Amino acid sequence: MIDDAILHEAEALLQRCRAAGVMLATAESCTGGLIAAALTAIAGSSDVVDRGFVTYTNAAKADLVGVDPALIDAHGAVSAPVARAMAEGALARSQAGITVAVTGVAGPGGGTPAKPVGLVWFGCAARGGETIVLSHIFPGSRGEVRRATVAEALRLIGSRLPG
Repeated sequence: MIDDAILHEAEALLQRCRAAGVMLATAESCTGGLIAAALTAIAGSSDVVDRGFVTYTNAAKADLVGVDPALIDAHGAVSAPVARAMAEGALARSQAGITVAVTGVAGPGGGTPAKPVGLVWFGCAARGGETIVLSHIFPGSRGEVRRATVAEALRLIGSRLPG
C-alpha cells in the first residue's frame, strides 16, 4: 500500500513542511497508521512528524484524541463531526501545526446505504486556522481504499501549507 508514488508524495510533503517549519500529526482509524508509516518511511522525517494516533476503536478515539463518545453515538464513528473532533483532538494533544484525521469504511464489509464501503471522512486542523472536513467515496478493494485515503490525506495536508 505504501508504493513509490505515495513515498514520492510523502517526501515532497516533508520537504514543504520542513521549509515552512511545520510539524505534523495524524489520527487514523481506517488506515491503521498507514499515513504516519508513509511519512516516517522517509529518512529524516523526525524533524517534521511529531506523532501518530491509531484510533481504530471508538474507545481509542475517546481515550487518545478526546472524541466525545456522545458525538460517536449521535453521528457514528464514520462522520464529519467525528473526523473534525479527531483532527482537533490530535492538534490539542501534539506539538504539530497541522493534523490530519481519517475515519471510514475500508471494506470489504461494514458498509450501509448511508455509509457505503469506500466512504472516508477527513479532518485537517491547523493552529490558528479553520478545520477542513471533507469526504470521498473511493472505489476498489480494502487495500485500494486505504491507499487512496493515504494519498488524499497527504494532498490535504499539502493544501494547508504556504506556497
